[in-house]
Amino acid sequence: MDLQLSAEQDLIVGMVRRFVREEILPLELGLGPDADRLDPENYARLVELTRGMGLYNLGVPPEYGGPEVDLVTHVLLAIEMSQHRAGLYAPSYGVFGGMGLAQLFEATEDQKERYLYPVLRGEKRGFFGLTEASGGSDPARAIRTRAVRDGDDWIINGTKMFISGAHEAEFGLVFARTDPDKGRNGITCFLVDTDLPGFHVRRVVPTLRSAHPATELQLEDVRVPHRNVLGEVNRGFAIANDRLTRQRLPYAAGCIGVALKAQEMALEYVPQRETFGAPLASRQAIQWMLVDNEIDIRQATWLTLEAAHKAQRGEPFRKEAAIAKLVASEAGGRVVDRCIQMFGGYGVTKDFPFERWYREMRIRRIGEGPSEVQRHVIARDLLGASLR
Repeated sequence: MDLQLSAEQDLIVGMVRRFVREEILPLELGLGPDADRLDPENYARLVELTRGMGLYNLGVPPEYGGPEVDLVTHVLLAIEMSQHRAGLYAPSYGVFGGMGLAQLFEATEDQKERYLYPVLRGEKRGFFGLTEASGGSDPARAIRTRAVRDGDDWIINGTKMFISGAHEAEFGLVFARTDPDKGRNGITCFLVDTDLPGFHVRRVVPTLRSAHPATELQLEDVRVPHRNVLGEVNRGFAIANDRLTRQRLPYAAGCIGVALKAQEMALEYVPQRETFGAPLASRQAIQWMLVDNEIDIRQATWLTLEAAHKAQRGEPFRKEAAIAKLVASEAGGRVVDRCIQMFGGYGVTKDFPFERWYREMRIRRIGEGPSEVQRHVIARDLLGASLR
């Protein structure tokens, strides 16, 4: 693994860094502390800028209109895109585009016409409906939503919990059990339109992310045509698992970006703030916090890049992705916590982004698989068949 950026990577990373500094940060001065969207005029203007940079629709394969950006470079850019107040869950407010439901690339041509292409054009929004109240860390066993074949249709009954964005979506990927005797090999993924009879958003669930709540869904005899099966019947979990593994890399990168920005702000602040006649920067306790931040950031960055390099080479990277997600989410939380401590009372005000990062970073230890599950994935890889 070569940690030295290529000339092209250095150029692109610099472009995105300037874009965030010159376009995003000034706009955030006029937004509420929990805002996760730009006004339509600025959003459209910035999308045109990212198109002009050749970086619109990051994460979308070139054959579907995405830029020619490899996975390692994508991770480097994700680190830069997240270095602002809303950067953890709305990196650069979505103006770089991207593909949240990458499973749609597995769709049939008919499904792509009805779902994938409208999403890429910004005409439709979707949700990812995997987690249920019975569990999310082990969906293969926790899924109780059932789908039963009825002629050319499937009838779906069940509930989903903590589903982001379903109250604003036109459709969703809903995972349901189609064979009760086959565990993870009995789950199918369905494309479900939210205007179908029997589909209900029962409630919007307030969380630490005040600007972007989760939802609870109920499906009551929702009739879905067989042509809306994504992939193969009873093979839905394989689709979910592969994409979730890959998604852990930009997820980790977002944590790193926020940590980098927090550290940058602390390094600017502590030489200016004085206590007992001397700057904070002269205090060993503060120096050690900064040092620990630097170690956390570098460790998370290198581990995430290692996982990205393995994935880009086509090698197995499930363990490395789990390590990256685990380390980056936990290290990022520690960095933000230390920075709040250095800023004192200012650190917990909404004048600064730390309190938002502190709340949202806590979620990162749960989202995309909690830390404990990542440790289980890593241990299973290390121990193999000896782990029961």
